[in-house]
Amino acid sequence: MNKITLILGGARSGKSSYALSLAKQYKKVAFIATCLGLDKEMRERIRLHKESRPKHWKTFEVPEDLAGLVEKLGNSFDCVLIDCLTLLVSNLILSKNSQQQILKKIEELMFVLNKKKSKIILVSNEVGLGLVPVNKLGRDFRDVAGRVNQIAANNSDEVFFMVAGIPLNVKGEK
Repeated sequence: MNKITLILGGARSGKSSYALSLAKQYKKVAFIATCLGLDKEMRERIRLHKESRPKHWKTFEVPEDLAGLVEKLGNSFDCVLIDCLTLLVSNLILSKNSQQQILKKIEELMFVLNKKKSKIILVSNEVGLGLVPVNKLGRDFRDVAGRVNQIAANNSDEVFFMVAGIPLNVKGEK
């Protein structure tokens, strides 16, 4: 039976590092990256992230259709780590998906993930703790990311909130 773990936190809170530490307990890991290297600085970040992962993990770079990829993977991995849902939301917004379309895609993803036999680890940014964004695009992003996090948390067995590299248990076994 699978177990879904959601790891939330702000920028540089230790989300990805914690996710990696959890996934390293498994032999066959599928790492699903949603980031697009659209500029030199982001491509360097991606390179550093890749170097931090064990070489035997299988990496999939999928900016939008995560449910389709997860379906194709079947049950051939012990662990599936998705980093991160917030970048997925950003990609979907930039591809002109409406909030309703994005939420439907996340519901579909969670449905597919809940059918898996493997351990699932999701990483997402908590974007609702800061100031209200000054422009509509920023507010739309914050709103849909918050709703995506709610869907993911509702469908997860465990939820951790990262603060300065320390995981705080929000949901699940204490």
